[in-house]
Amino acid sequence: MKVRRVYVKDSRFLSILADFDSAPDFLWVRGNLPEGERPKTVAIVGSRKNTSYGEAVAYKLAFDLASCGVIIVSGMAYGIDAAAHRGCLDAGGVTLAVLGTPIDQIYPQRNVRLAEKILEKGAIVSEYGKGSWTANWNFVRRNRIVSGLADAVVIVEATLRSGSLTTATWALEQGKELFAVPGDITRPMSVGCNKVIKQGAHVFTETEDVLGVLWPKKAKQLKFEVFGEDEFEVEILQAMKEGATDGDEIIEKTGLDAKDFNRTVTMLEIKGVIRSLGANAWSLA
Repeated sequence: MKVRRVYVKDSRFLSILADFDSAPDFLWVRGNLPEGERPKTVAIVGSRKNTSYGEAVAYKLAFDLASCGVIIVSGMAYGIDAAAHRGCLDAGGVTLAVLGTPIDQIYPQRNVRLAEKILEKGAIVSEYGKGSWTANWNFVRRNRIVSGLADAVVIVEATLRSGSLTTATWALEQGKELFAVPGDITRPMSVGCNKVIKQGAHVFTETEDVLGVLWPKKAKQLKFEVFGEDEFEVEILQAMKEGATDGDEIIEKTGLDAKDFNRTVTMLEIKGVIRSLGANAWSLA
């Protein structure tokens, strides 16, 4: 796919970088940058030596955000970055990869197929043109672009010396909303995230945490769509969405027996999804 040079000031999507002193004047681009009104964008980054838990969190977050029309930015590295790109792609979304290598050198090589999938709808960008020399510090330096292109940054897993923490530092300097996934205090992969949380980052435990800070309307929409966790909950909540509040009426609409109904509404109350009105009546919380 053709490589082109795009000046930051000439692209509505890239122009957000122009606000930062450290931003490049232009980026080398392959693929398609978003056009028209700038969409909301979230960067998801983390360790290359991730746990299965971290991979699942990154994938689900990217999938959920992409389902809401959010563009996902990451660095196409092993681990968390790759999981975020895959989650976005599987949701049919648009994702951008920021390379620490020249625009014509996909690294790591095992992500070549992932790069091809990204280019179908999104883009790969780098500040290094064809034939440029690659140094280790390029990967750290590119993190300012990852955070710079995003409205919010989520750190999923990071050791105390992780390069992802440089992304967190850039995010704070650039005035971005910063989130981190809390973790087991005995695991090295949680140390970096727990540290930035103590320093003031938002705690991330569910997709609504991000949507609730940046896009409250989308947060409400997402919650309404997914808060039924099994078929009984879905049936009861659907009946309540349609206006049923009385317990007998809900049972009649759903066809549930009294035992399943009582167990399910108790769990929904504990979760804070519904609240009791007394006299065998409930409402959505």
